[in-house]
Amino acid sequence: QVQLIESGGGLVQAGGSLRLSCTASGRTFIIDTMGWFRQAPGKEREFVAAWSGDSTYLADSVKGRFTISRDNTKNTVYLQMNSLKPEDTAVYSCAARKLVVLPSIAKKSIGYDYWGQGTQVTVSS
Repeated sequence: QVQLIESGGGLVQAGGSLRLSCTASGRTFIIDTMGWFRQAPGKEREFVAAWSGDSTYLADSVKGRFTISRDNTKNTVYLQMNSLKPEDTAVYSCAARKLVVLPSIAKKSIGYDYWGQGTQVTVSS
């Protein structure tokens, strides 16, 4: 099994920045793909960012503002969020799965086997 713990959420003003962290524990060697998803109240969960193998992917809505990176020595994935907007307000969750996958697959929440508990990000206007 794999356990994922997110941290770094909080309240920030529009235009501000936050960095989310997702640390994996357990059988981390089976992880080949990790993603960040978010869900705002009353809305469906949506893809934010992912890495799979040596590739990274970002949703169009966050390109130029968010970056995803990882530190394999710490089994941690980061989501650096800059120029935050009120519409970025959501619960952000990280997820992990086996196998390197195509971007079309990495961007879909279905197929991810492991999920963190989520961290709230609130952007005030």
